[in-house]
Amino acid sequence: VQLQASGGGLVQAGGSLRLSCAAAGRTFGNYAMGWFRQAPGKEREFVAAISWSGGSTSYADSVKGRFTISRDNAKNTVYLQMNSLKPEDTAVYYCAARRRGLSWSSKEYDYWGQGTLVTVLQ
Repeated sequence: VQLQASGGGLVQAGGSLRLSCAAAGRTFGNYAMGWFRQAPGKEREFVAAISWSGGSTSYADSVKGRFTISRDNAKNTVYLQMNSLKPEDTAVYYCAARRRGLSWSSKEYDYWGQGTLVTVLQ
């Protein structure tokens, strides 16, 4: 699976962005998908994940209630709607695919996109 993340950019605190991750290659609908982020000088951290069907989702506590993960298997795309953005959300955001169920651990994902930068200004 090849993953291409997009939608990052510069936004004021309190604003919104929607990230997209387009998949090509193997059957997208067989994979759980996750979003992770990495801020400068910090380790990569879990943001959100969604099961292959979209029926199950999981969020990091830091984004719960502000971010929403969704997927459109017909378009081979997963989304991350980010609202009420804070400066601490500034990071490179990565999408990832996993052949089995959703997971919080980056080590359990099989394929990764190249990342898209989100910068939130105060």
